[in-house]
Amino acid sequence: MSDHDDTAGEADGTAAGWPVELRGVTETVVATLGPNEKWNMAVLGLHAPEEPGEPVTATTWGNTRTKRNFHRQGGGVVQFTADPREFVDAALTIREEAEPVLPNAEAWVEVSAVAVETGDDEGTEWERWELSPTDAGTVEREGPRTINRGFYAVVDATVAASRLDVAAFDTDTLLNRLAYFETVVEKTGGPRERVAFETLSAETEWQELAAERDDGNESF
Repeated sequence: MSDHDDTAGEADGTAAGWPVELRGVTETVVATLGPNEKWNMAVLGLHAPEEPGEPVTATTWGNTRTKRNFHRQGGGVVQFTADPREFVDAALTIREEAEPVLPNAEAWVEVSAVAVETGDDEGTEWERWELSPTDAGTVEREGPRTINRGFYAVVDATVAASRLDVAAFDTDTLLNRLAYFETVVEKTGGPRERVAFETLSAETEWQELAAERDDGNESF
């Protein structure tokens, strides 16, 4: 399950100990060790610090595996990847691995996670964490990358899809967003983005939900 938040710090740059530059909310895949000794993969947005010396933070929403494993283990492994399929798998499926680092991770770092604040948003519990690298980060691949609009549409779609069952968000608005992102992926995405969005649609069945709601509206 994904843990996203729309608010963000405005500082640019590489926070101390992190292997990549963090700006605004940087979307990552976090691996946390579960009680079954397998690593659970989930999407986690990292909030860059607004001022030098401030911590990187992240927010978990609901009683997710990430939240429980953070409490149980005190940290995890944060990975940076540009593969949209990894984001969809981590956000919308239960993906558990024997090792914490995914094959397509371009950089990763072990972090400690300290809970600093909790709250409730229209019935959904959230918890804010301070994340700190516990060792030097690792960069697996360097060099220029080409990113198409479809990639960003997939990432945004995982956010919308993960909120379909959250009372604080309007379902019709989320479905409209997903329909738009589907069009963007079809027009501008490559094979990876299209496969990723097909997986997202199959896992969430958002198209079927949209059709049901349209049929219900036509009955009035």
